[in-house]
Amino acid sequence: MTQDELKKQVAEAALKYAQEGIIGVGSGSTVNFFIDALARIKGKIEGAVAASENSAARLTGHGIKVFDLNSVNDLAVYVDGADEVTENLHMIKGGGGALTREKIIAAVARKFVCICDASKLVPVLGKFPLPVEVIPMARSYVARQLLLLGGRPGWRMGFITDNGNVILDVHGLSLANPVEMEARIRGIAGVVTVGLFAQRGADVILVGADAGVTEIKPRRL
Repeated sequence: MTQDELKKQVAEAALKYAQEGIIGVGSGSTVNFFIDALARIKGKIEGAVAASENSAARLTGHGIKVFDLNSVNDLAVYVDGADEVTENLHMIKGGGGALTREKIIAAVARKFVCICDASKLVPVLGKFPLPVEVIPMARSYVARQLLLLGGRPGWRMGFITDNGNVILDVHGLSLANPVEMEARIRGIAGVVTVGLFAQRGADVILVGADAGVTEIKPRRL
């Protein structure tokens, strides 16, 4: 299968988690396939909360009502992709720059379903550069602090988030303990969000491969 076929396959598989109420919807190419699939069952749901302006526009284009998160008390499920995932359900997200809104919606949702193709499943996070959303005036300061943590930050020049902030993409960080590193980076003054989703990881990961979709859930002790 092509990568797009794998993304479409896993997006279709996620529909079983999105059958009623208001659905949290992330951003990115795999999520676009999910939005297209969601349009077929839009009569079953009330609408969606979108993590990016692009996703909101795509939902609206399909006639799916888009809610402001402030008007929603509860989301049964949030469906989103990832740039890297592990079998421990930790993720790196933010390649598209929507990490802050993605993290907020994930925090509200009772269940987080991550959809990806098999190329995104890795033993240890960190090959993909870690996005960090930063208040513009703090860019240089945050970059210096990230250097002290062992990373090599690069400014994503010419890119502004939907929140009006900038992104630093950090290469070379040791992410053997992603929960701890997430907390350390979040503690730097000027950081809005870090693209580590470890403290609140996925509840289930759907991985698309040639042999079909594999469902990864937390290991039972």
